[in-house]
Amino acid sequence: MTHGAERAMTHGAERAMTHGAERAMTHGAERAMTRLAAVVVAVALLAGCGGGGDDGDDRVAAVSGTASTGFAGSVVQQPYPLPDDTFTDTEGRPYVPAEDAAKPVTLVFFGYTHCPDICNTVLANVASALRRVDDGVRDRVGLVFVSTDPDRDTPDVVREYLDRFDPSYVGLTAPEATVREAAADLNIAYAGKEPVEGGGYEVSHGTQVTAFTKGQARVIWRAETSVRDLRADLTRLAKRST
Repeated sequence: MTHGAERAMTHGAERAMTHGAERAMTHGAERAMTRLAAVVVAVALLAGCGGGGDDGDDRVAAVSGTASTGFAGSVVQQPYPLPDDTFTDTEGRPYVPAEDAAKPVTLVFFGYTHCPDICNTVLANVASALRRVDDGVRDRVGLVFVSTDPDRDTPDVVREYLDRFDPSYVGLTAPEATVREAAADLNIAYAGKEPVEGGGYEVSHGTQVTAFTKGQARVIWRAETSVRDLRADLTRLAKRST
């Protein structure tokens, strides 16, 4: 979650939605403003790494938290499927998440290797949670990383980056149009490149992790979800998927 989104949440629901709408207009996404009007949880889940930017669907608001579900993450009440777009994995092979995601529990995270902060934290936390679960649970969970920076993230670069966290992570690359389409289907914010002072750019994208079982979205975790909560939720999802 961006600092902007955190500040919005602190100052209440009405200001959060107002700020979200302003960011959407900044990026020319008029329809995002309508979607953001659903509930404040949409603002939290659509906050991006490296800056603002809102995209997605009002399905992202149809979630329930721990009070009613027992999950630390938000349970998706209107499940949606894994992307059926064609990517390239780090071995150079075609990879279609809807067809090739082999684990009973598939986690999907959008990020990039030059990400200055949140991506590293999320990937490290998931890896840490997976090291702390039973082997039977670990074998049933896999993570798919979709690069939001096709200009810099070659398959080799992505592989080297992911191996720092967990060699089992699947890394995918694709042209920006494909990434953008898949992100929209999964309600992931993706505003693209944003110049930074001194040159270069960051990529604004949503930082939530989405868990899929039987090819359908089930639970969404925010970037700040703790290792303990991830571990508990992953264990529960894995056992439900048997």
